[in-house]
Amino acid sequence: MAGPEDMILPLLREMRAENKALHGATANRLDILDRRLAKLEEQQTSYRQALSADSLLSKLVTGEFEERIEALEQKVRELEAHK
Repeated sequence: MAGPEDMILPLLREMRAENKALHGATANRLDILDRRLAKLEEQQTSYRQALSADSLLSKLVTGEFEERIEALEQKVRELEAHK
């Protein structure tokens, strides 16, 4: 009759081989998830930049209109002063 070590060692080797394959699959999945996460973070960064650029543009446009309004008001004051 075979001793316990003759049954356990082959079983442990078999389990080790199965675990090695599972670890490889897990590593592949983690790599895929890391790439997806990096892509999402990149898109989020570009989205934030677009929002800040839009905000800056609206401030510039609003400021330009305010300057025009102020110039028009100044011209109206000058015209009123000439009356």
